[in-house]
Amino acid sequence: MNHDVRHPSATKDVMSTHSVFGAPCWVSLTSRDLEATENFYAAVLGWEWQSAKLGDRARMALADGTPVAGIAAVAGAWQMPVAWTPYFAVPSADEAASRAQERGGTTAVGPLSFPPGRAALVADRDGATFGIWEGELIADWESWREAQPAFIRLHTRDAFDAAIFYGEVLDWASQRPGCCEVHYEGGEVVLRSRGDIVARIESGALGSAPDPTIRPHWQVHFAVADVAACARAAEIHGGSVLSKGSDEAVLRDPDGAQFTVTSRRER
Repeated sequence: MNHDVRHPSATKDVMSTHSVFGAPCWVSLTSRDLEATENFYAAVLGWEWQSAKLGDRARMALADGTPVAGIAAVAGAWQMPVAWTPYFAVPSADEAASRAQERGGTTAVGPLSFPPGRAALVADRDGATFGIWEGELIADWESWREAQPAFIRLHTRDAFDAAIFYGEVLDWASQRPGCCEVHYEGGEVVLRSRGDIVARIESGALGSAPDPTIRPHWQVHFAVADVAACARAAEIHGGSVLSKGSDEAVLRDPDGAQFTVTSRRER
């Protein structure tokens, strides 16, 4: 479920999904243990925490005072996988969910009303889960992107086929003003919004692989100052390092959710 709650201090800066659409606008994590999740991400990414309006199982993560992510400890109670999920801004959650279903995707949750908007959890036709969000954004879109989420990457079976699916569902490369641009760069599909790279799509995932990290999925990349320090902190606080380079590391939190930390200079 989406854990979007508008931050009180961002009231003057909120934007609607009518001005930003088709681009990722939020990320959320389903977990089992809220306190353990808070402690882990505070240690690894330096996040602070704020209560969310969706109850005592939900929290909002802040990076230098800017809302950057939602956390909800509902994985066990709702029989949901522990995972990070990106949400895309859309003018109409109902229309986007309908288009996804018409093109072979499935709607897992919603669309449901979460004032000040509507949200749904959807899976594309290869099984990768993503969210759609209609309504006011939590904070200014550019401030949110600058605060920490560098971009998201879809590991999928066929990048071109996936780009067509998402393009039709989210109105990428349409004639609408402000829509996202889609390009083929460096062997992968690249999504740009207002000139910035906001998502990448790469081929090579295996839909029937027993390892969920190899199956189609969206991976959230967080920008950090020190990749090695984040990797060390992850291990110290009960997580694990799946792979590590000088500018990027794939980490797993104690609950099993996978994410990537990327050097700020590589954004």
